[in-house]
Amino acid sequence: MEEELKSLIKVLVFTIISISYCYYLPPRIKSGLPRFLSVFPILALFLALPLFFSTVHLSFFTAFFLTWLANFKLILFSFDKGPLIPVPSTLSRFLCFTCFPIKTQQTPKRQTHLPTMLVLAVKVAIFSMLLHFYDYKQTLHPLLLLGLYFLHLYLELEIILTLFKVLVSISLGCDLEPQSNKPYLATSLQDFWGRRWNTIVPTILKPAVYKPMRQVSERRMSSDWALYLGTLVTFTVSGLVHDLLFFYLTREMPTGQVTLFFMLQGVCLAAELAVKKKTTVTQRWQLSPAISRILTVGFVFLTGSWLMTPQLIRSGVMEKYINEALFFVSFVKNKFV
Repeated sequence: MEEELKSLIKVLVFTIISISYCYYLPPRIKSGLPRFLSVFPILALFLALPLFFSTVHLSFFTAFFLTWLANFKLILFSFDKGPLIPVPSTLSRFLCFTCFPIKTQQTPKRQTHLPTMLVLAVKVAIFSMLLHFYDYKQTLHPLLLLGLYFLHLYLELEIILTLFKVLVSISLGCDLEPQSNKPYLATSLQDFWGRRWNTIVPTILKPAVYKPMRQVSERRMSSDWALYLGTLVTFTVSGLVHDLLFFYLTREMPTGQVTLFFMLQGVCLAAELAVKKKTTVTQRWQLSPAISRILTVGFVFLTGSWLMTPQLIRSGVMEKYINEALFFVSFVKNKFV
């Protein structure tokens, strides 16, 4: 832990210096290739920083915040696009909006954190119960265990990101949109990926991948086919980025299963959009919201358990991930209970 703490301090110092540089110098450089070249050394550094850690959690969240979010935002920033345009008014805001999955409310409103904290408390309770299940994992069916691992990843990510959002919101004194909007209530894949799950991602991938791909495709094909192709390419890029995140976790060459998961989601979402355009079909086969939710969330959960968690199990990362979570819970209990 002492070595990890030293690495964490180094990464924090490198990050603050790098973001400060991006805040003060590149905005004075012409947007486009000149500004991109000015931030390129920072992009390369953020690719390397997750390798400073040996613990799974620090590797993953450094990769998520810097290699994934910050790098994509800075690339868009180089071309005067994305959530960093207009440039936040202070360095602290620029740092937070660059590294974290947050964005300001489109229509600011008086915000109370009580409902958020109540939902968070429920998720923490479920997560605590889930940790107890691992005492009996030798008796659980392998498929059920895959599902529990996938649920573990989802809940832990939601809990940590919610805490980040609340703390940053209080620190900056501004209203922030939630990172997710009850994804378990999604009634379609379009609803799940476009409006409910990790809402910051569409604001990054849409201008970075989807729109350019669709504009290029429309020169050679119909608008509908350009839409489907843009959707598939966007999900493929997302899959490649997630495979990179898995590399930082496992330190093994990606198997492509994670990319396959996202490509499958993209193909199914494109098919869903095509069906929705056939109004006669949608009117005849319209499902109730309850059934739509079960089918949508069930599809994402089952395909995720099938394609995303096996790689983590084979590499031993899931075992390490669970042990680190149990160690942290035990540490908190000994200190505060």
